[in-house]
Amino acid sequence: MTHVKALIISPDPEMRRLLKVAVRTAERRTGEPWEFLEASNGVYALKIAWRDRPDLVVADEIASGAGAFAVARDLKGATDPFPGAVILVLARAQDTWLARWSGADAWVTKPVDPFELADLAARLVDAESRRSA
Repeated sequence: MTHVKALIISPDPEMRRLLKVAVRTAERRTGEPWEFLEASNGVYALKIAWRDRPDLVVADEIASGAGAFAVARDLKGATDPFPGAVILVLARAQDTWLARWSGADAWVTKPVDPFELADLAARLVDAESRRSA
């Protein structure tokens, strides 16, 4: 893998920035440069995900258009499932059952601990790269 692609989804530009900063620290853990793609809504995010096939998708639960749960369900529930990892950012811990239902690989709850998110991103990308090697 020459570089890792990550798609960050949130209608809130500040949340996209914060998630990107947190995930970017995983770059040191993986030893690979990371490229970031961004989407402000779920509909656009799905187009980007299927076109560019990022290694990681981080979706804020409040993603508009198609919500984060719908994005994960569409990617992970497809006939030919999306090969990258999907992390959901949940507004409430009670929504973990929806995250499981959606097929997401992992989730974190707001307020997001940036170190937890970076560790999770690095672990999932590393596991994914070992599977495809």
